[in-house]
Amino acid sequence: MAKVLVVDDEPNIVLSLEFLMEQAGFEVITAEDGEQALEQVKNTSPDLLLLDISLPGMSGFDVLERLRGQEATAHLPIIMLTAHGRDVEREKGMALGADDYITKPFSTQSLVEKVKALLTEEQP
Repeated sequence: MAKVLVVDDEPNIVLSLEFLMEQAGFEVITAEDGEQALEQVKNTSPDLLLLDISLPGMSGFDVLERLRGQEATAHLPIIMLTAHGRDVEREKGMALGADDYITKPFSTQSLVEKVKALLTEEQP
């Protein structure tokens, strides 16, 4: 069973994403800030991250940049899932190495399909 790490500081978003991913057949772990996200990646080796940008302390962009800079997590699939929908933010996320950038509100079916597609792609 693939493991998805949901990183968001809003409990209602975490609960809904946790439910959605579990219904789709994934194991779900969560983190509420950037530091906790990095610890969860280190300790639980998730197969994919759903990463918000607006986090207390370290931003989602910072988490993404840190993970892309480490050999062990350079190719970890990461979907930015955020309320920040401006082009400049989308471009920054993609330039830092996000595999996809989805703005809230989002289609739950579309999100599940993107997660499944990324997890079935062959990782280097």
